Amino acid sequence: MISTVVWGTGNVGRLALRAVEAHPALKLTGVIVHDPGKVGRDAGDLGGLGRDLGVAATDDAGAVLDGRPGAVVYAASGDVRPDDALDDILRAIRAGAVVVTPALYALYDQRGAPAEMREAVLAAVAEGGGSLLVSGVDPGWGNDVLPLMISGLGTEVDAVRCQEIFDYTTYDQPDSVRYLVGMGQPMDYEPPMLAPSVPSMVWGGQVRLIARGLGVELDEVREAVERRPLDATVTTELMGDFEKGTQGAVRFEVQGIVGGEPRIVVEHVTRIHPSCAPDWPVPPTGDGAHRVIIEGDPRIEVTVEAVDASGNRAAGGNATAVGRLVGAIDWLVENEPGLYDALDVPMRPATGKLGRTAR
Repeated sequence: MISTVVWGTGNVGRLALRAVEAHPALKLTGVIVHDPGKVGRDAGDLGGLGRDLGVAATDDAGAVLDGRPGAVVYAASGDVRPDDALDDILRAIRAGAVVVTPALYALYDQRGAPAEMREAVLAAVAEGGGSLLVSGVDPGWGNDVLPLMISGLGTEVDAVRCQEIFDYTTYDQPDSVRYLVGMGQPMDYEPPMLAPSVPSMVWGGQVRLIARGLGVELDEVREAVERRPLDATVTTELMGDFEKGTQGAVRFEVQGIVGGEPRIVVEHVTRIHPSCAPDWPVPPTGDGAHRVIIEGDPRIEVTVEAVDASGNRAAGGNATAVGRLVGAIDWLVENEPGLYDALDVPMRPATGKLGRTAR
């Protein structure tokens, strides 16, 4: 079995602990945390498994990496600390580990990543013999392999659109929702996630990845952003009140332009309550879904709703993205050390998982 470490135990890390524990080819051997209050806690507790796994969390990353794990699921945030996240990941690669992570947006399309970042990763690979795969949790498969796979069913393809449509009513991420995305803030507030060039920085790599898979050259990558205020104050179960007149919904697109037209689009539609912007795309049921639309002949539309054990679709979507990353580990271990992206690593069937449940 492959000795596997989970680094970070927030929303993504909790799911990673469950995914590693459930994977028949992996053995959880370490958990790295930054919060002193988590040091010493059992991985099963941190992952919400309801049972101990016999692996205590530590904040000593060096000691864990000195143990030469076969793989590291890097689940710590890279949103506001990209340089620190890259340094951590390079340490793990130099220690010989296969690393999977959603933290480095620029490496979604590793071939088009900034040269200095790509060269740093390749140098670490050459030094330590590890590997790296970066894929998103929005979810990455919904913006790369799924649209490409579906596009192959069409006779003609005019455009590809990937949508994430979510209602944050039951989401427990107040910092991200209120301040990064701007929900509940005055309409003159400038959310960092929506600042010019930021959507392209985060999702542009996925647009370029689809273009590469389709064999087309992009003229450029553009952004389009629209925001709507709440018509009435709404109260959420986990994040409290969001006042009338403040931002209640956001819709943005990262557009890959081909021949002067947006032909490859990654679109996000998010609300703090379903009453806001009802004319925008909505999920078929519940609080969220992911959708791929292939405009062409025939027109193809596929909607995916993933629901976790508690009935939460946002967490379910994240879980599928984490499953994609964790499920790639044994493939990466079996292949040559290197820097990979989603087009390099095949989707894996659930071999050996049928009937297994992380309890």
